[in-house]
Amino acid sequence: VLLYILACLGLTIQFGYAGLLNFSGAAFFGIGCYTSAVLTAHTALPHLLVLLAGGIMAAIIGSLLILPVLRTRGHYAAVVTIAFALLFRTFLEVNDVLGGPQGLPVANMNLFGWDFGSGIEIGPVETSFLLNYVLLALVLVALGMVLTKRVERSWIGLDMDAVRLDETAAACFGIELWRWKITAFTLGNFLAGTAGGLYGMMIAFIAPTNFTFADSLIMVSIVLLGGIGNPWGVVAAAAIVIVLPEKLQVIQEY
Repeated sequence: VLLYILACLGLTIQFGYAGLLNFSGAAFFGIGCYTSAVLTAHTALPHLLVLLAGGIMAAIIGSLLILPVLRTRGHYAAVVTIAFALLFRTFLEVNDVLGGPQGLPVANMNLFGWDFGSGIEIGPVETSFLLNYVLLALVLVALGMVLTKRVERSWIGLDMDAVRLDETAAACFGIELWRWKITAFTLGNFLAGTAGGLYGMMIAFIAPTNFTFADSLIMVSIVLLGGIGNPWGVVAAAAIVIVLPEKLQVIQEY
């Protein structure tokens, strides 16, 4: 839930602040995962920097996708991101360097010698290793929330809001549309990629089936349910959309 919140905060910047439709959130989430897998397997880079690298890689690839997005509007821009989401999974499945359809293993998070693969011992009680990831995810969500709210309340957020409300009027008042669309797309994808980097380390093995177009739609539904442009709404919506289907699996036959 926490990692979906972090990724959806990125979509909030894109959807809610700049009016950019992005239906490939899971693809950028996956870019962060695969960046973690490659860097932890072939480099000695500290894992905290690996998380940042996952976000940076998602932002860089997103900056390439923004070029056709800038030349389109509305539903046409959405179609470009949908195409990217579908092509991303196909690319992973045919790319043997990245494990093809079989996927890749990802090393456990190691933070300053603290191995996240081991549980935390509190006296005679040993907790699940997932608690390590929960605590780090809480920190990342807090930082992501601060960043999102700061952007919203700054002159950057004001310019993005003008672009979202009326591109023609914003351009007439000298606001550079391309600058703020690129800024929103880059920031949003960075948050999604960072969340993906930690997700990959947590589940320890990733495959193309983890990043389908359906997963992108789940992210979009979280943003819509929480209220477009409402970061705190994303928190409640993510809990509902992710947890509720899991808890209702017992009645799926009926």
